Amino acid sequence: MKKFYLIIFILALFISCSKDNISQKNSTIYVNLGSEPKTIDPALNITLQGSTYVTHLFECLTTKYKDIEIQPGAAESWDISDDGLTYIFHLRTNGKWSDGKPLTAQDFEYSWKRVVDPQTASEPSYLFEPILNFSNVNGGYLPVDEFGIKAIDDYTLEVKLEYPTAYFLELVNLPVFSPVRKDMVEKDPDNWTRNPATCIGNGAFFLKERKTDESITVVKNTNYWNADTIVAQEIKFVLMDNPNSAVAGIKEGSLHFSDQFPYQDIDTLKAEGLIDTATRIGTQYYALNTTNAVLKDKRVRRALSLAIDRNYIVDNVLKSGRPAGALVPWGVTDVEGYFRDNAGEYISTNKADYQKNVEEAKRLMAEAGYPNGEGFPVLEFALTFSNDIPMFEAVQNMWKVNLGIDVKLTQMEFAPFIHSFRTERNYTMASASWTGSYNDPTTFLSMFVSYSYKNHSLFTNKEFDNAIITASKTIDQNIRMRELHKAEKILIEDEAVIIPIAYFEPAVLKSPRLKDVFYIPFAQYKFSYSYLEK
Repeated sequence: MKKFYLIIFILALFISCSKDNISQKNSTIYVNLGSEPKTIDPALNITLQGSTYVTHLFECLTTKYKDIEIQPGAAESWDISDDGLTYIFHLRTNGKWSDGKPLTAQDFEYSWKRVVDPQTASEPSYLFEPILNFSNVNGGYLPVDEFGIKAIDDYTLEVKLEYPTAYFLELVNLPVFSPVRKDMVEKDPDNWTRNPATCIGNGAFFLKERKTDESITVVKNTNYWNADTIVAQEIKFVLMDNPNSAVAGIKEGSLHFSDQFPYQDIDTLKAEGLIDTATRIGTQYYALNTTNAVLKDKRVRRALSLAIDRNYIVDNVLKSGRPAGALVPWGVTDVEGYFRDNAGEYISTNKADYQKNVEEAKRLMAEAGYPNGEGFPVLEFALTFSNDIPMFEAVQNMWKVNLGIDVKLTQMEFAPFIHSFRTERNYTMASASWTGSYNDPTTFLSMFVSYSYKNHSLFTNKEFDNAIITASKTIDQNIRMRELHKAEKILIEDEAVIIPIAYFEPAVLKSPRLKDVFYIPFAQYKFSYSYLEK
């Protein structure tokens, strides 16, 4: 009888534990990725934070689940022509919108044409460049109906390309390629993503509530075709840019994840088990407006770059990542091996070379007419995230000590900063970073071609443009990579258009209770399979 009672006790304990685990998995996960986003409209979003919101609400033709490999998403399969110029995507017949209506190929045709329509003024529309007639349609020279996408029937989508694009299946996984509902968008074109009644998506979650400057709450979408695999039931994205509050929230349990925390506290937080390392292929750098009266001199730009002790920044301020002497980060592949391994660094990051860098910086400043900083104006440096201030203060001091110059800080709210920096390009110097969208150097280098909307430095160089164009129009990897290495050398070594600081190996703040957060190196954070453990 004792054995019988013991079995009953163990069974009851197992059921009790199972119920506890289920209740934990049904708990709301609280996530902080920064303040109010400028937009979460897939056609307009250009930020990492916004991409995370979009990815949970919408699903593209291809997707990524728990790793970086491309998988079937809204499309269950596809065919590629022998010449690589035609893709036929076969949509799932059980694909649905969050309100239960069928997802069709016509939805994708509408959505993609909406992005490239010049009336939409989509900043990330450049990602559609490989598709037939993009330039002429986006430039207003051809009607939108001439764009190379067509719904053959409800579940078959044909896409024609201008030239073979080896990474096209990676491209169509990006948030801007998400489908949106025409009837919902047209009800309120400017604000449809702010209202749960009109923010209808086809992703693993749907918008439950949105409170401006406070939160974005999403709930598991039971109409999602793969809903059975989704673990998280509700995610509340808390909108704030307050690193100290994020730490307090994690410790008290009101937050479970944040990429906002005081970098200077990372050692203590790591010792407390509150730090995780996110996989990210990206680079943190300082942007320079090359049309500025002072910064148009490449000697000044290079001097500013050489005067920075990147090892000090990584070791004592960021406390993660590695020093960057170029733009394309580690992890991006070349013909053989990795692009960064093959190119090396264009600015030495060897600690023993720092004093040589400083001496060269002083020489260049003197040659430009500013010996010991004499006659150099006080430049303005813009940033938005509070976490970027300690790094700026360290660099500000290096410029003062090494070059004898002063730079003043202006901190801006996120939306105005993005508008000034990306849209108006009305800035002098600014904190910036770029996370790659796909596994190819062009995802970093192509943003500096003279005609790119992303060319925030207003850099113009015909040789650089030609190298990027050549690399973009051939599938011969030997030619492509040769040209891309040439382009990066022009950008960093010859022209010093930007100041690379560090390659990402970002630390994030994570509660020990939060399990199964997945980091997509070329995209964003994914909480679809996350849960809270007691």
